[in-house]
Amino acid sequence: MPIDSSIVHQIHKKPDGQPASLTLRQAELANSEALEQLLAGLIEAYNSKPNKAWGYFHEESGAYPFSGWLQQLIDQELDFVNFTAKASEQLKTLMEASNLALGGHVLFIRYRQGMTAFLVIALLHHTEGVTVTDNLDVAAARHLDLSALNMAARINLTEWKQNASSKQYISFIRGRSGKRVSDYFRDFIGCVEGANPEEETTTLLQAFQDYVGEADMEPVAIKDKTKTMSSYVSGQARQGEQVALEELSGLMDEQQPRAFYDYIRNKDYGLSPEIPPDKRTLNNFMRFYGKADGLSISFEAHLLGERVEYDESDDSLVIKHPPKGLVQQLQKKKR
Repeated sequence: MPIDSSIVHQIHKKPDGQPASLTLRQAELANSEALEQLLAGLIEAYNSKPNKAWGYFHEESGAYPFSGWLQQLIDQELDFVNFTAKASEQLKTLMEASNLALGGHVLFIRYRQGMTAFLVIALLHHTEGVTVTDNLDVAAARHLDLSALNMAARINLTEWKQNASSKQYISFIRGRSGKRVSDYFRDFIGCVEGANPEEETTTLLQAFQDYVGEADMEPVAIKDKTKTMSSYVSGQARQGEQVALEELSGLMDEQQPRAFYDYIRNKDYGLSPEIPPDKRTLNNFMRFYGKADGLSISFEAHLLGERVEYDESDDSLVIKHPPKGLVQQLQKKKR
């Protein structure tokens, strides 16, 4: 992933209601192996976050100036250092209005992935760790804690400029259900939430179930298509990419590559040609899970009706060919 521009600023703020302060770097970061490793680690951490939202820019205004500055950057009316300084000042102002906001290092990286240009912004914090030195001593070591990434956004610059009707060129990490700590970060970007990954993925999975159900397919064919669909959707989620319905349709049926795509269009499920995937929703679809009174059961959905049978009349579950390890434990218990 070639890096075009990058910089780090620092916002000093504690969640105690005191005014925040800002330390600005005066020059871009030099490209280095360490910076490339940071970007790779950041993107990996970002893609792994399940609680992301997708959207598009508010109309530029005094309350949402970010998109205007970004346009000036693209038009070369504003250089990268000044663009990020203005943006960091805006972020600091919004953080001061949030008592729960905690300062940190604000990282801006403009990079390319294939033919697509991106801007990623993340608020990073340090964590204390230990290391072993060349002299085999144990020493304290501070490093950026990417595992605790909670404030970050990625803008698909190519999509933004080339597809004016798109409502999915911004993604950002949102707070968990009921927690609105990250609202100020969304407002900093000036993002209107568009597609909901959970709802879009749920609709896609419902469309898939309807499609294979109406097609009167053999169980083996359904299993193969389910595996293809889940592999593609989870792969896109892992890479932080959207699910392209036409591409998915082609993978599911090479003989009739548009069959599933045309089915979705004709049935009017309301899905866009590309949707943001939600891995958690997919996992819930692919597995059955239950736990109560000391009993925990989990199995892949395609096994229902094959190795797992549920009898509703007496509320019983029959498992055929259970795992060998479990069988051995049961046999030892009976002896």
